[in-house]
Amino acid sequence: MPFANFKLPEGALSTAQKEDLIHKTTDLLVGYLSEAARPHTMVLIETVADGGYGRADEVFIIPEAYRARDEA
Repeated sequence: MPFANFKLPEGALSTAQKEDLIHKTTDLLVGYLSEAARPHTMVLIETVADGGYGRADEVFIIPEAYRARDEA
């Protein structure tokens, strides 16, 4: 079973963007492995809360301007 795991900052992608990432990742893996892989492909998008990880020795908090907004 093909498996892809993304870890992204909480709020970085909207629900629609997550759905698009899942579809495109599945298509990518099917392109390498054949259409037979599609029903068995798992794509997991994990969100990491602000302050839950660091970069360049600093705790990372996603700036408000970069947060995705789900359309209501």
